[in-house]
Amino acid sequence: MLILGIETSCDETAAAVINASDHGIEVVSNVVSSQVKLHAEWGGVVPNLAAREHLKNILPVISSSLQEANIVPEQLDLMAVTSGPGLIPALLIGTTAAKTLAYLWKKPLIGIHHIEAHIYANLISGNSDSKEELKFPVLALVVSGGHTQLILMKEHLRYEIVGQTLDDAVGEAFDKVARILDLGYPGGPIVSKYADSFKTDAESKEWLGMRFPRPMFDSKNFDFSFSGLKTAVLYAVKSNPQILSSETLKKEACFQFQEAVIDTLIHKTLGTVEKYGVKTVMLAGGVSANSELRARLGTAIKNRFPNIGYIIPNISYSGDNAAMIAAAAYYRWNSLEDKEALEESWKTLDADANMSLS
Repeated sequence: MLILGIETSCDETAAAVINASDHGIEVVSNVVSSQVKLHAEWGGVVPNLAAREHLKNILPVISSSLQEANIVPEQLDLMAVTSGPGLIPALLIGTTAAKTLAYLWKKPLIGIHHIEAHIYANLISGNSDSKEELKFPVLALVVSGGHTQLILMKEHLRYEIVGQTLDDAVGEAFDKVARILDLGYPGGPIVSKYADSFKTDAESKEWLGMRFPRPMFDSKNFDFSFSGLKTAVLYAVKSNPQILSSETLKKEACFQFQEAVIDTLIHKTLGTVEKYGVKTVMLAGGVSANSELRARLGTAIKNRFPNIGYIIPNISYSGDNAAMIAAAAYYRWNSLEDKEALEESWKTLDADANMSLS
């Protein structure tokens, strides 16, 4: 079946068409209009500016996705849109556009949880960076700008959050550390780049020997906390002002910060795998594009649990995109007993900034 997905939860206006069946999910088109340059000036996403850009871009992006897929609306079997969580001004643009088009085109419409979509990005055929077979129970480590969660799935579309951040999400912590070090926005790619280059300068005599804490490493639960880690970087800079004028020391700070984050994520994930008898681990969310995290988590799982699977999304589908929205919608569609009810869902679908995963 042909599914049109629409995504406007934050600062990416996206639309995609997938061809989904029991044989797999093929991405036919995937169009993303990014607002990164606009929000970089402010050091973060400004909700009303994001909504304005979504309003300007939403119809051209949808039109481009249909043209790229070489189809017309009449050929669509289903539409899907991110209904939450996210920035409410941004979500309203996407849901309003989707509801209007679903009414005009007379198509069923499904609202999709943004985090659910990130998880199901792993199941896009031919686009996962892993060939592992999916076996339940599944543990999804979701790491993004707004979420850090360990989500247990005993079957499709059934979720139990067994661990989550008590304050900053991982991506948020990366952004704040980048701001502390005056590296710009978005912080994730920049901090990762500096951290990776640390290894090439390993012989430098300028290193300060920084080491940052592994927050909640020894707690008896699987929750996270990254606010203190971010503060530790701030204190390091205040104690050593020369960090801000030295590219070498910025690299060291980024490396040590990233090491602390990855050590903590891996430790908590492995503990959860052991407790719940997990058979497959998935990595999901924007921070899943971090090459060091992808590699080291895979190695840690293989070394400690050689018989369980490890599935990671292609980097092209790790950030916010609409192909993942459509992929999740396919599984939602298959689970519905009353599919006819969706024919008038354009009347009832609402945006929910704080939508829970259920």
